This record gives sequence, structure tokens and C-alpha cells, in this order.
Amino acid sequence: MKFMSKFSRSMLVGLLAAVMLVVAGCGQKETAEPAGETGKEAAGKEVTLKVASLIPPMTEVLDLVKPKLKEDGINLEIMILSDNVQPNNALANKEVDANFFQHVPYMEEYNVNNGSELVAIEPIYHAIYGAYSKRYKSIEELPDGATIAVANDPSNLGRSLVLLEKHGLIKLKEGVGIKATTSDIVENSKKFKFQEVDLLMLARTLDDVDMAIMTPAYAKPLGLTPKKDALITEGTDSEFAITLVARKDNADSEAIRKLAEAMTGPDVKKFFEENYGDIAIPAFE
Repeated sequence: MKFMSKFSRSMLVGLLAAVMLVVAGCGQKETAEPAGETGKEAAGKEVTLKVASLIPPMTEVLDLVKPKLKEDGINLEIMILSDNVQPNNALANKEVDANFFQHVPYMEEYNVNNGSELVAIEPIYHAIYGAYSKRYKSIEELPDGATIAVANDPSNLGRSLVLLEKHGLIKLKEGVGIKATTSDIVENSKKFKFQEVDLLMLARTLDDVDMAIMTPAYAKPLGLTPKKDALITEGTDSEFAITLVARKDNADSEAIRKLAEAMTGPDVKKFFEENYGDIAIPAFE
């Protein structure tokens, strides 16, 4: 009995030691397991990268780089959303990892209004902003009292007013720049009226107003291009390049870096030159 008791105690000690080793091993595995996107990349596994966008050519650029990213172990999921607020909401709420639809002033305005930390990663292309009319062939024909449709979000409203000022059509309060609103107009000799509408609705207003100011992405479905049809256009020296955007917490990740590299590669530059040369200019060399 004494022998059996000693044996039982030995077995019990051995069993407890084995259990402790298993528990310790599990603990080590948990601490060593990489967390999040960066960890997966370090482990050499495929990473899924979700990017929100809106319309061509933005969505087409993402489609173009998708196979290249696949070779680098990144599965690019493109989420096409229906308005110009959802992509930033989705990014801020970590429903996507990046978005590609906006310029930096719009992103900064969103950050201020929402307390978010969205970060510009890489400018991709300049969408040539222009003013269009179905009623007049030149800016000189635009009559006194004409109604001009402009985007109603602050950054694009300011952008539109600055465009008009650069072409001598209005004068803004000194120093307001792209933060201008219609109340900052100090000279309006032709008494233009301004109709502020949602960015996505600008093209639909063209039949009802004398002139509408918009990006080429919304003009193109109407068969209009900046070089051929715009009465006035913005130059490429603006701060409104369409930009890849991520968050502060993932901006330095390898997957975002590889996405930015792919989107500024020679294939993308060639794509713009061959397909959108009249409306978009690459913002990278």
C-alpha cells in the first residue's frame, strides 16, 4: 500500500507537470501569435485589404492593381459605395482599411467634423475640375444673373469659388482661399446666383442651371470632358489630387505601402494616359 501510495503521488506530480507544460505552451503561443494585419504579413500569410471607393476611374485603378497585389500576398477587396460620406465613415469605423475617392481638403474637413484620424497616403491623380454649360459655348456668353451650381460640401464649395475667382468672375474676401463660402464673395459684378447641391447631384442640375462646376468623373457620363467642353478649368497646381487615404493606426503597414506603390506604378500611369488623358493627370512621376 505504501508503494502504491508513493506511485500514485509520483503519477499525480507527473500529470500536474505535464498539464503545466501544456498551459505554458498555450500561453507562449498566444503571446507569439501576430495580431492584426502587420502580424499576418510578418508570418507570410495572405492579407485581406479592404478599400472603399465610388466610381471610375477610381474603381478601375483598384481593379488594375489587384493582380499585382495578389502576387505580393495581398487580397484586395474593393467596396463600391453610393455616396461621398460612406467611404470615410467606413474607414473611420475600421470597416475598411483604406479608401480612394477624395482629395486632402475633403479628408481634413471630415477629420475636423468627426474627430477621426484619417491620413493621406499618396496622391494618385488630378481630376481636372471644370465649369460646364448646356446653354453657352464660352464663359464670355454667361449672362448677368446666371445661376451656377456648385457642390455644397465646404471643401468643394471653396474650390469652386476659388476657380471662379482665378478666372476673374468674382472676388473673395482676402485670405479665405478654399475655405470660402458664398458669404465671402465681396465682388460679384455680374450678380451670379449660386445653387449649392450635393456633389453627386451636380451633373443632374446641368439642364436646369446656366453653369455647373464639377469634377470630370461626373461630367464624363454626360459626354463632357474638361479639355473639350469646360468653359473654364482648374490647373494641376491645385491641392485637390485624388488621394489614397488610410488611418493613423494602419498608415505605416506593409499592405498599405504596397498598395500605394502599385497605384503609382507605370501600369497605372499608362492607364491614365491611354484612357483618361483628357480628364485626369497622374499626380506622381
